[in-house]
Amino acid sequence: MAKAKKGKSAASSAPKEMLLVASKVKQMIKDAGCNTAGDALDGLNGYVGWLVMQAAKRASENGRKTVRAHDFMIM
Repeated sequence: MAKAKKGKSAASSAPKEMLLVASKVKQMIKDAGCNTAGDALDGLNGYVGWLVMQAAKRASENGRKTVRAHDFMIM
């Protein structure tokens, strides 16, 4: 098997495991009067992973190791 790439490209890839509670997300979608497609949670999970990586990058660039709520805010 090939080794995973290290560096920027590996950090920006989609998470390997589910970061979401699928039943809770599906219930929210159902409560909104919609159905959940088979790939919806994968897409949302990838987006959440990207948000986490961006917040960690912002914290690091500001000299912190702690990710805070405002690191998730889009400016």
